Amino acid sequence: MRTRHMIGATVACILLTVLVACSSSDGGNAATKEAPYATTSTSGATATDSSSPSDATSAFMVEVWADNWMAVSVDGTVIGEDSVPITTERSFNAETFEFAASFPFTIAIEAKDYQETHSGLEYIGTDRQQMGDGGLIAQVTDLSTGKVVATTDADWSLFVVNRAPLNTECEAAADPDATCEYETVDVPDAWSDTDFDDSDWDRATEWTADDVAPKDGYDQIAWDDTAHLIWGDDLYEVNTILVRSVITG
Repeated sequence: MRTRHMIGATVACILLTVLVACSSSDGGNAATKEAPYATTSTSGATATDSSSPSDATSAFMVEVWADNWMAVSVDGTVIGEDSVPITTERSFNAETFEFAASFPFTIAIEAKDYQETHSGLEYIGTDRQQMGDGGLIAQVTDLSTGKVVATTDADWSLFVVNRAPLNTECEAAADPDATCEYETVDVPDAWSDTDFDDSDWDRATEWTADDVAPKDGYDQIAWDDTAHLIWGDDLYEVNTILVRSVITG
């Protein structure tokens, strides 16, 4: 009987050993099955962490000169404006602003020529009474590469806010405010935003340096060969403009 008991115990032990071995084998298989899931998870994290160059935020610099005043926006946010008020005659100065953005981004500039009154004239009541002329030029540089990525030209969209005088013969009038005609329209809502639709806007007109006669700050900037002076279709009648361009990089 003792022998049978010992044999039974031995068999039970063998059976227990087989069961444990089988259990360990299943556990190994389970671990093996889990490995692809862990790999997929890691791969997913890597894919999420990576980004294309167009998604990367970089530092940029915009250089701009205007006759007489400007304010610059990027993706709907004003990043800087002329340090000299529009009420100052002959404020022909250049400005430089830095900003962070990722491609594509929208550069929008409001520019104004000086006009003493709604007549569109300047130096009223003096022997210099005249219609003023405007002008704008800008370029955007990627500071990480030193590359100029955008310049003003005829491809920029343009909207005229103010024209004066419409009857240019009033330029020599003794009372131009009573004689000169003008036109002012409302500034479109959210016009500097990225998703603003400017498909019905005009295109900017390119003007030469001889046309605009830029001075006081213009020569302080090394303008790229592709940068052009722009304005509306008339340097003298057009006094306030909005221009914008989507920069794709």
